[in-house]
Amino acid sequence: MPEEKSFHLTPEEFRRQGRAVIDWIADYYEKIESFPVLSQVEPGQIRASLPHEPPPHGEAFEAVLKDVDNLIMPGITHWQSPNFFAFFPANTSGPSILGELLSAGLGVQGMLWATSPACTELETHVLDWVADMLGLPAKFKSDGAGGGVIQDSASSAALCAVLAARERATLFESNRRGCDGRLIAYCSAQTHSSVEKAVKVAGLGRENLRLIETDESLAMRADALAQQIRKDKEAGLIPCFVCATIGTTSSNAIDPIPDIGVLCNKEGLWLHVDSAMSGTAAICPEYRHINQGLELADSYCFNPHKWMFTNFDCDCFYVADRKTLIQTLSILPEYLRNKATESGAVIDYRDWHVPLGRRFRSLKLWFVIRHYGVEGLRHHIRRHIELAQNFAGWVRADEQFELCAPAPLNLVCFRHIAGDEFNQKLEERLNRSGKLYLTHTLLKNHYVLRFCIGQTHTEERHVRQAWQHIRQTAEEVRGSR
Repeated sequence: MPEEKSFHLTPEEFRRQGRAVIDWIADYYEKIESFPVLSQVEPGQIRASLPHEPPPHGEAFEAVLKDVDNLIMPGITHWQSPNFFAFFPANTSGPSILGELLSAGLGVQGMLWATSPACTELETHVLDWVADMLGLPAKFKSDGAGGGVIQDSASSAALCAVLAARERATLFESNRRGCDGRLIAYCSAQTHSSVEKAVKVAGLGRENLRLIETDESLAMRADALAQQIRKDKEAGLIPCFVCATIGTTSSNAIDPIPDIGVLCNKEGLWLHVDSAMSGTAAICPEYRHINQGLELADSYCFNPHKWMFTNFDCDCFYVADRKTLIQTLSILPEYLRNKATESGAVIDYRDWHVPLGRRFRSLKLWFVIRHYGVEGLRHHIRRHIELAQNFAGWVRADEQFELCAPAPLNLVCFRHIAGDEFNQKLEERLNRSGKLYLTHTLLKNHYVLRFCIGQTHTEERHVRQAWQHIRQTAEEVRGSR
């Protein structure tokens, strides 16, 4: 019989082309500072450069990689640039990239313990490691009633927390009866928008999300929360969920977790604590004070894919009572039944989040922790915070600029004293220059610039150059008025 034709890569072809990709990535990091940080293309420009029809026949890999350079790279905003100071970091590292590559090569579908025991057991073990690294309460570890799971993002963690709170508040009747419009959730006006989306997806409704006032430091006021809960209960409503934040997106404000936790425990509300970026700081013992009050929380999450050198997506979500989460999300059709699951001796992480399918995410986190070690991670986190504090000091000492919020960790919120319109023009000109990228927010009705330090390869020279460029550009904007 004639040999059957195959279009697949042979192992030898894969080796050759794989080496080419590794070389490409290594070359990219060597020259990453030569690219404009923010992509300079116009809307539709990338699509216009692509062929209208897919290729009828396979093309040489070299041609594909060449088009990455010519067609794709102009449309890349370089999140891994050491001059990226926008949003929050989404950093990665060599060991994380290699762990991701290995995960892709294995192609594991880790929905059940039985579908790859190592995928489940490594995840459980690594998340217990991380709980110890952060000094989290023991109740969040797997040897008790709680445990951790890797979600894709803090948004998914928030949704799971809202769903669990909904079910607990209704004694697991809501799936049968539906939400009746009486369940109420709470967060501050500074809380990430993912909580608003979560309450909408969970069926509570946006109108049942209460935005609680903040204090001068932009942290949630526990007394205002207590007052709103009391008002809602008097109206016959059912308070069920509170999201507190350690490090809000706009200003890095830290909500008073101990006071909020005492209130939630007293009222029987599910307390979820979102520490998406700032949680990483707790690896360093001197910053572990940010976790005060977590012993009162029902769930907690932070993102290694923000500031722990682990590429997206990787959110560590912990619960104090895994039974409630599993009871909320578990559905077991016949085609998923197996002896290991029925024995009750294993974890099936499909019951810990919304999707059934799941990738082998813990592999890259394991690679990162083993490469850097706890002390290596602490070294870089401390350095980033030190650089941010230096930047805040330069702002404080300059008569033309002012700080707009406390800077407890690695985010500095500042503005030029010339006003909102000036700061908007300053931001636009800075980002158009390609030399750096930063973003803005509104704090106390003022247009404020955000400068966040957390990229893997950011050093002191990058921060100094950025400050010099900001001051110089401000002078140019003043001269053009």
